[in-house]
Amino acid sequence: MIEMKIGIIGAGNIGGNLARLFRDAGHEVSVSARRPEHIDIDDVQIATPEQAALFGDIVIVAVPLIAAGDLPLSALRDKVVVDTMNYYPERDGRIAELDAFETTTSEWAARHAPGAIWVKAFNSILAMDLPREDRPAVEGGRALPLAGDDADAKPRVAELHADIGFEAVDTGPLSESWRFERAMPAYCIPVNHAELVAKLALARRGQELAHNSWQR
Repeated sequence: MIEMKIGIIGAGNIGGNLARLFRDAGHEVSVSARRPEHIDIDDVQIATPEQAALFGDIVIVAVPLIAAGDLPLSALRDKVVVDTMNYYPERDGRIAELDAFETTTSEWAARHAPGAIWVKAFNSILAMDLPREDRPAVEGGRALPLAGDDADAKPRVAELHADIGFEAVDTGPLSESWRFERAMPAYCIPVNHAELVAKLALARRGQELAHNSWQR
C-alpha cells in the first residue's frame, strides 16, 4: 500500500464511513462538512471543503448531486476527484439532461469542476455495507465498479478500493458510468467480479425511471 493523503468533501453516511476505512488503512484523511462540529470521526483532520480539496492527493466528493455546483473549483483543478454522487430527482430536483439520458451523472457533475480528473466510484454501495464488520458475505470478495476517462487516475482509485477490502472493476470511460447508476442491476447489490460484469451487461437506459428510493 502507498500511503496517500485523502480529502473528503461530505461527512455523511458515505463520506464518514469512507473516512474511517481509509484512516484505518493507514492513509491521512481530511474531512469537511457543512456542519463540521457534527463530524464524529477520530484521528482525521476537520477542514473546510477547500482545505480538504487542497490537502488530498485524491479528493472524494460525497455530497448530494445538486451540490456539485458548490464544490471548491480552483482547489480541485488537476486533482483526481472520486465522485460518489447519484441522481435522485425527489432530492436534487429535475435535471433535464439526465432525465433525457443525454449524459451521465458524472459527466454532468464534472462540468462544474473544469480541470479536475474525474472518476466515478463508491456510488453503487449502500453506506451500511461499507464498514468491514457489516459487509454482506460475497464469495470471492465484493467487487465495485468504477469509470473514468483518465488511464492513470483509475488505477490509483482501484488501489484505494483494495486498501479497504474491495475489488475495483474498470467499466470504461465516464460515458459508461450510467451502467451502475441508480436502479441499474449492479446498483448497491453485493456481487463478486464475475457477477458484477454480468450485471453491468444487463443495464438498459431508462431502468431508473421505475425506481424512486434515494436513501443510501
